[in-house]
Amino acid sequence: MTRQRPIILGIVGDSAAGKTTITQGLVNVLGADRVTHVCTDDYHKYDRKERAERGITPLHPDCNYMDVIELHLERMHYGQPILKPKYQHSTGTLVRPEYVRPTQFVIVEGLLGFTTPIMRQFYDVKVYLDPPEEMRKIWKIKRDTTKRGYTTDQVLAEMERREPDSRDFIRPQKKLADIIVRFLPPDGVIPPPPGRNLDVQLVLRPTIPHPDLSYLVDAEHPDSGIRLRLGRDDGRPVDFLEMDGDVASRHATELEDAIWQHLPDLRPISDDLFGGYTDQGEKRHSSPLALTQLLIAYHLLRKYKDLSQLPFATPVAALSRLESVPSSPSSHVGPSPNIGLIPRAGVR
Repeated sequence: MTRQRPIILGIVGDSAAGKTTITQGLVNVLGADRVTHVCTDDYHKYDRKERAERGITPLHPDCNYMDVIELHLERMHYGQPILKPKYQHSTGTLVRPEYVRPTQFVIVEGLLGFTTPIMRQFYDVKVYLDPPEEMRKIWKIKRDTTKRGYTTDQVLAEMERREPDSRDFIRPQKKLADIIVRFLPPDGVIPPPPGRNLDVQLVLRPTIPHPDLSYLVDAEHPDSGIRLRLGRDDGRPVDFLEMDGDVASRHATELEDAIWQHLPDLRPISDDLFGGYTDQGEKRHSSPLALTQLLIAYHLLRKYKDLSQLPFATPVAALSRLESVPSSPSSHVGPSPNIGLIPRAGVR
């Protein structure tokens, strides 16, 4: 099977880890007409009121239709449309579903996107956002009190209630990512000084090939605020690409230009279209954020360019549903006798 299929990016992180901010810049870099955005948080089984009555948090897999996420990832992988559920965060209610047709790139972001092996096989690139917990707490308070109708005390109480599920179900997904993104306060001071951008540390695992930027960040500019070093993460060898929040604009531009050169299918866009975030109602630009978005875009474009060599995944999500249906004496619903003959990915 050599026809083109969508490239699927998974972005996973705890609540208020920065998933939407990363996604918006990627949409601008790649082009809104080429990107489909899906949030796995829309697959909650229960609304906010029902979760409170049941004593369950949205971070627990039992609170989400995990099997439907698997089926929808499979359909989008094959370029097929889905009827996606919709969760309204501002009111905590489930509303009318949306018809979604995948385009060239599909960004799937949310809390539990890497939870099952079936989900993971449909991603081409997997990113995990890993800010310090104290930093995430600040972001969550700011977001939930301004956009979701909570008080600060309610947010803090909810974070405490969710912590066991964060520990058991969210953070373990970090080890499954190709890229880990850590935005860090300068000098470790939380909250960071007003007007200061956060530093970024990108953990680049060898599960996917990364562009060679060593010629730019090491020899010529040892004190530029940009570093690339070899190290270990979770016991495995990785590259660490780091950029200081106050990096000189000249050095940041050189690194961004180097990545743009790896993106022949895209033209450089204005700085105000990516690397942007809002701080106390003011729109700001962060070079570390821009670098992160460009590097992720590079991986998506590289995958798209290699589509003719990329196989389709085996359609196990749909088959596993069939195999789980019990049979009865009057009727048998189960795998077809020919299921074992379905060709594996890329084989006719």
